[in-house]
Amino acid sequence: MTLPPGVRSVPVGSLRTEVLKSLRQPGARWGHATAREQYGGGLALEVLVLDTRRGTGTVLSAPLPPGTQEYSSVTPEVPAAHWAERAIGDLFGLRATGHPRWESLLLHEAWPADHYPLRSDAPEETKPAPREAYQFLRVEGEGVHQIPVGPIHAGIIEPGHFRFSCLGGVIANLEIRLGYQHRGIEKRMTEVPWAQGRFLAESASSDTAVGNALAHSVAIEQLLGAEPAPRVQALRTIALELERVACHLGDLGGLSGDIGFSPGAALFSRLRGAALGLGEKLTGSRLQRGYARPLGVSRDLGDATRMALREGTEELARKVGQALPMLLGNPGVVERMEGAGRLSANLAKEFGLVGPAARASGGHYDARRCFAHGVYPDPELTPATRTGGDAYARAEVRGDEVTASLTRVAGLLDSLPVGKVQTALPERLPAGRVAVGVVEAWRGELIHWVTTDGEGRISRYCIKDPSFNNWTGLAIAARGNLVADFPLCNKSFSLSYSGNDL
Repeated sequence: MTLPPGVRSVPVGSLRTEVLKSLRQPGARWGHATAREQYGGGLALEVLVLDTRRGTGTVLSAPLPPGTQEYSSVTPEVPAAHWAERAIGDLFGLRATGHPRWESLLLHEAWPADHYPLRSDAPEETKPAPREAYQFLRVEGEGVHQIPVGPIHAGIIEPGHFRFSCLGGVIANLEIRLGYQHRGIEKRMTEVPWAQGRFLAESASSDTAVGNALAHSVAIEQLLGAEPAPRVQALRTIALELERVACHLGDLGGLSGDIGFSPGAALFSRLRGAALGLGEKLTGSRLQRGYARPLGVSRDLGDATRMALREGTEELARKVGQALPMLLGNPGVVERMEGAGRLSANLAKEFGLVGPAARASGGHYDARRCFAHGVYPDPELTPATRTGGDAYARAEVRGDEVTASLTRVAGLLDSLPVGKVQTALPERLPAGRVAVGVVEAWRGELIHWVTTDGEGRISRYCIKDPSFNNWTGLAIAARGNLVADFPLCNKSFSLSYSGNDL
């Protein structure tokens, strides 16, 4: 059974010291940071430190004395914390003193300066009282100019603003500003009936419906102290791996399009469609919406469908095996991708990158090896890694993961356990509990962090999408590249705007 996180109360003045001490332990890694309102009133600042050896974590909870609005930033020592601390400032009004780049992260100028949406005293309606204008980082020098792009784009991508500081056609600095579609999902998760929350949770980023639904389910199951049947775990894993396959194949097609390699764009788009079709056979939905749920899945898999799914998986694996060398072995593709958007191993580690983006820069962390979700953890799983840290390395990691995931799906279909696929849920959640669901989604580590109040209601629901870790990696990787190569760099990371803007 998944181990729930331990919660340790520390004085706010000691929080920074305790976080750094915890992160020095073997197997420890930065998870996330947020704040919440305490049961008796007042705010508490909380940091999640993950333990990759034991498959659990520790929540360091620091209650704030009345009137306290500041705390010492850990960002100078833990760069991975920099966006989390800024988000806490936007959502709760707490300032991280000593933060090297203190600006609003999610809330824009139209939001009133004193409006903190995740506090209970936040008004339902806001009056126009624009906050101070966002200050983009300025790069100065002879010949340096800025190119503002977005937030409205010519294509169908989501809204985000990219501020390029360039010398000629070379990017000297890129600052990324998101938050244009902040939807209030975390607050809404505390308002809807908890048994219906899975539908909202999986909408956090619609291309990661299975990953989000699974992380939500794992967290709820931790709260309940219950574990789903082995058949449920296997079916969830099949869904998760098919989502990984479909998204990676789509990205390989997108990368092909961005470099003008039309055969790859056409072929991998078709392969993505085939992977989505396999997801539809399993779940009834091409994006697999509404499938994973606490203690179950929405429908079982009959023998005839299982055989058809098994044959489709084998056929897709055969076609992928033919297509990958055509793309990754093409000299023109290699020349175009190698060296583009390179990110060093040290910077990837310092800023806490996750998923293929981290593993293409020499990282080995894969939540499937450490944390319970589906049939995982599997300490024997060998993550696909590269050391180049460039767009080509990220494409290679995706290709390897597609092949491995299809093999894993075929094996699970061949050895699917028997048993029921749904268990009745109680009317209420246990009171005063904390749970954390950690899932290796297709972009990387995905966290759903749930806290219940004294009556068993969800009082704080926090989601950390993999993109929250990785947007900074894209900004760093773009430096020194031509502006014309940014679409390639961007697609090689393939990040979620909506997953960040929650």
